[in-house]
Amino acid sequence: MTSDVPTARTTPDTTRALRARVRHLCHGYGIPLEQRARLVLSATTVARAAGGATVTARLDQNALVIILGPATPPDPGTALDLPLPPEPSEPGTVAWRIPLPATTGKAEPVHTDDEAATEAELRAVLARADALERDHRELKHELAETNSGVLAMYVELAERDERLRRAHAAIFRELEDALRPPPPTVAGVELAVHYQPAGEDTPTGGDLYDWFVLPDGTLHITVVDAVGHGVTCTRTALDVTHTVRTLAIEGHPLDDLVRRAARINPDVMATVLLARFDPATGLLHLANGSHPPALLVRPEDTAYLPADGRGVGFPLPGSTEIRTTRLAPGDLLLLYTDGLIESRGDADTDEIRLASTAHRHAALPVDELAATVVHEMHDDVRYTDDTLLLALRYTDTDLPFIGCG
Repeated sequence: MTSDVPTARTTPDTTRALRARVRHLCHGYGIPLEQRARLVLSATTVARAAGGATVTARLDQNALVIILGPATPPDPGTALDLPLPPEPSEPGTVAWRIPLPATTGKAEPVHTDDEAATEAELRAVLARADALERDHRELKHELAETNSGVLAMYVELAERDERLRRAHAAIFRELEDALRPPPPTVAGVELAVHYQPAGEDTPTGGDLYDWFVLPDGTLHITVVDAVGHGVTCTRTALDVTHTVRTLAIEGHPLDDLVRRAARINPDVMATVLLARFDPATGLLHLANGSHPPALLVRPEDTAYLPADGRGVGFPLPGSTEIRTTRLAPGDLLLLYTDGLIESRGDADTDEIRLASTAHRHAALPVDELAATVVHEMHDDVRYTDDTLLLALRYTDTDLPFIGCG
């Protein structure tokens, strides 16, 4: 619906009349005072730039259309900065389309005095600016409180994560204690172990060991390296160590343990190194299933003690050779997993490094020696893997030195 409203003509000398006409129209149709102030200032600015203009108005559905003409629409690139930009209109005119309020409510008074009307409009604009400033301050305050709450939540979550991390660490330590038994007490023998996981987030793996004294006084040691990482791999290694322990206690010969252990689970795959040491005689027997060889460290030299055999899960598993030697008082035996000699990706070179490192630190107490050797071997880690090192030192000085078999 479109209808015309009375018009008025303004010139540079009658800008007050233009403002009065615009105010009267706004008052008649319930236009808010702040909107009126923007329209009055915009119309006055355009009229002055045009050297005078005629004010016309019409109703277009739910809007009041204020039209100035003749007048040239301001160029977006000119200095005119209108608080209420006009809408596209017919050539030679400038128009503003002001939506009518849903409810007119109490109409703002129209002062006949131009200065009083301008002051009222200014107050309305300032009141609106003050309200926006208050809203801005309240929003900043709410945002600050929200940020504070979020920060407190993050702090609480971080503290909870830390408590959870400590709880997990305690559980893992207990798990490690359960999985890695303390060294048995054997007269004439010093024992130590050092385990280093592949990473802080993987405290358990497939590198496990077991050591116990058989009824005849012989010390039995099992070192297992199950293929893979994580808890599943740990379970595999546990299956092997427990099976070997059961078979050994039942009295099965050393060269038959790996083969029998391989029958337990056909899906299990692990390398195994077995050692039997008699402290009464110094005799050492080694059975191997695809595992890195033991290292014998003596004051004058070092020597690896390989023995043929295939590991659990390998084709034709079992030990095909038993390596026998006799330890002299002061001799040191190292049993380890491949993480110790493959951190740089060259096992042959690292075997040489291990022999040199172990010989250099052979005089240290066995527990300190084990940690020191692992630390030095891992000074440059390119390939992370679980690492296990067991150290055995023969200290019985009452036995004569017979030599290496």
